Amino acid sequence: MKIIIVGCGKIGNSIAQQLRDENHDIVVVDNNAHKIDEATSTFDIMGVVGNGTDYGVLVEAGIDEADLLIAVTGQDELNLLCCVLAMQNENCHTIARVREPLYSRQQNIFKEKLGISMIINPEFASAIEMSRLLRFPTAIKVDSFAKGKIELLNFKVKEEYSIQNMQVMDIKNILKCNIMVCAIERSDEIIIASGTTYIRKGDIVYFLAAAKDTQKFFKKIGIRSKQIKNVLIAGGGTISVYLTRKLTEAGLNVHIMEKDKQRCEFLSEFLPNAVIVNGDAADFDQVLSEGLEDVDGFAALTNIDEENVFLALLAKKHSTAKIISKVNRLSIENMADDLEAGSVISPSKTAANYIIQHVRAMNDSLNSNVETLYRLIDGRVEAEEFIIKEKSKVVGVPIMNLKLKPSLLICYITRGDKYIIPFGDSTIEVGDSVIIVTTQKGLDEIDDIIDQ
Repeated sequence: MKIIIVGCGKIGNSIAQQLRDENHDIVVVDNNAHKIDEATSTFDIMGVVGNGTDYGVLVEAGIDEADLLIAVTGQDELNLLCCVLAMQNENCHTIARVREPLYSRQQNIFKEKLGISMIINPEFASAIEMSRLLRFPTAIKVDSFAKGKIELLNFKVKEEYSIQNMQVMDIKNILKCNIMVCAIERSDEIIIASGTTYIRKGDIVYFLAAAKDTQKFFKKIGIRSKQIKNVLIAGGGTISVYLTRKLTEAGLNVHIMEKDKQRCEFLSEFLPNAVIVNGDAADFDQVLSEGLEDVDGFAALTNIDEENVFLALLAKKHSTAKIISKVNRLSIENMADDLEAGSVISPSKTAANYIIQHVRAMNDSLNSNVETLYRLIDGRVEAEEFIIKEKSKVVGVPIMNLKLKPSLLICYITRGDKYIIPFGDSTIEVGDSVIIVTTQKGLDEIDDIIDQ
């Protein structure tokens, strides 16, 4: 597809890189000439210096032939206006980043009346990710396939877990758990798992399971993750508001620490089911006095990345809570991962991932049957979901008779209401949803899994 991206910030660059890697024709637009030079040279794409609300600039970028325009500047109104102008080309779909909660609540109006294909709110999307993580306290990250029916989780193997030194096949044979280990990260090594792969202490294990089977598996391997009931949030920003609403609606008790008194007054009025504390999260003694040692979940959501990482480390030291920290800069995110400071969420990366998924779904209707795709382990592994719409080379053939590409695993098949972990005699049929995990790149069709 020909795609125009307006805005060369964190989200815009992340989208440009991923879509360029998937062989789309990308043009970026930004007022800042330096950002354009950096993006075009780094990603080997075309760029136009100018304002995305100037129709002449959009014409120069190729709007007349574009299949999609993605507006991800830092200004909501500019993003919306870019999309409206782009729709002068009736065949051009549009995506707008909108952060203002008022606009986000009106996204259905924007879609229906303005014809915008997708509205993405990074803060709301991040809150959804965080609430999902709080459902599975042991997991580092949780993604979903098959419209939420199948979940992809990862966790780090600790010494007390019975799964260490066990072969993958023993999970089914001995533990009687209906899950599929698909990949293992061991130091700098990536292993696409087979039945004979051993799981070692310190491994980060990626596995797929139906939602109902995940807790059973965690319990069987010795993870006693208690249900989260009490959550402490440091920082009362927009993500905190969205997250608190999700948690209180689920019946959880939430305390928010916010140093700005006026903001506390707003939060008290807007979130009547939460406890709002006027306090500075940078004062670690004060955080401890608010009951950090006793909570089940802790989210560091201040506006300062370093503060969030330090708060996460404090929580790690003084509590057994599920820890989530928000960061914006990649360097800080990598540091937080290295320090094992809980689950790290980047709003810009989360928003980019949602947009990429939408683009893939759109591309599906044109020339691909990839429904969902996640990049794991710094993009070195891909987990893809294919919808089998028609007869192909893989349909009806036992998996053991398929000559699959190296480092590729067929992990899960959903067939109607059935969730199937495939064996050698299993077959793929028309109508199935098939999840594969691989180090191979650029798989657009299910037949691409065959080694030609």
